[in-house]
Amino acid sequence: MTLKEKNVFLLDMDGTIYLGDELIEGAKDFLKALKAKGKRYIFLTNNSSKNKEVYVEKLNNLGIDAEEEEVFTSGEATTLYLNKEKPGARVYLLGTKALEKEFTDAGFVLEKERKKEVDYVVLGFDTTLTYEKLWGACEYIAGGVAYIATHPDFVCPLPNNEFMPDAGAMAALIEAATGKTPKVMGKPNKQVVESIALKYGLEKDDMAMVGDRLYTDVETGNNAGIASVIVFSGETKKKDYEASPIRATFAYPSVKEMIGEV
Repeated sequence: MTLKEKNVFLLDMDGTIYLGDELIEGAKDFLKALKAKGKRYIFLTNNSSKNKEVYVEKLNNLGIDAEEEEVFTSGEATTLYLNKEKPGARVYLLGTKALEKEFTDAGFVLEKERKKEVDYVVLGFDTTLTYEKLWGACEYIAGGVAYIATHPDFVCPLPNNEFMPDAGAMAALIEAATGKTPKVMGKPNKQVVESIALKYGLEKDDMAMVGDRLYTDVETGNNAGIASVIVFSGETKKKDYEASPIRATFAYPSVKEMIGEV
């Protein structure tokens, strides 16, 4: 198998295309090379603190032409799943204003108070998290309300080897308090790839998943049965990969080194 055989690239963003507000060297040329060869890319991110509109604006500000149809988030994967399960459900959401908008636009009713009737607790990457939100979530989850997380990432990478605690770290806190773990919607759940294939009318054999995390990006490819590519420009470094039992189909320092391979 070679990357030249793949026509659709599912691209993680944080740590793969950019770090914080800085474009990773060669990322823009990599995207241009894919389009020049008639190949397609879809930005696939677990970061549910932002919705598609915010990502498009960010990519455009970094000099990358992007449209909403080229972005798929774990937040969207979650709303698609819940709309199959219970359209219009009442949701207690731990999320940002952008994620709240994504849920209300999808027809869900957001409950923000404790001790109400809710159908689901949804945990996103909530950079507006408060103790009151956590307390309410733990009460609902301990009481048996269905509990979903948009994604399992423990940290969100930033420039200069810094990071922010992500949804997985918040889920660990909730598990310590309640003993409950969430159903995960985003990477590494194979459902996220199947949802993309169905939404865009794509064949999984044409796809390759590219990202900087072993336990989300690479495992997404492995779980979904598609090619996986690990890049060492974000969370995972080469030494981490060499020490891990998780194997990718391909490994590169960054997307810059993939330009001649696709």
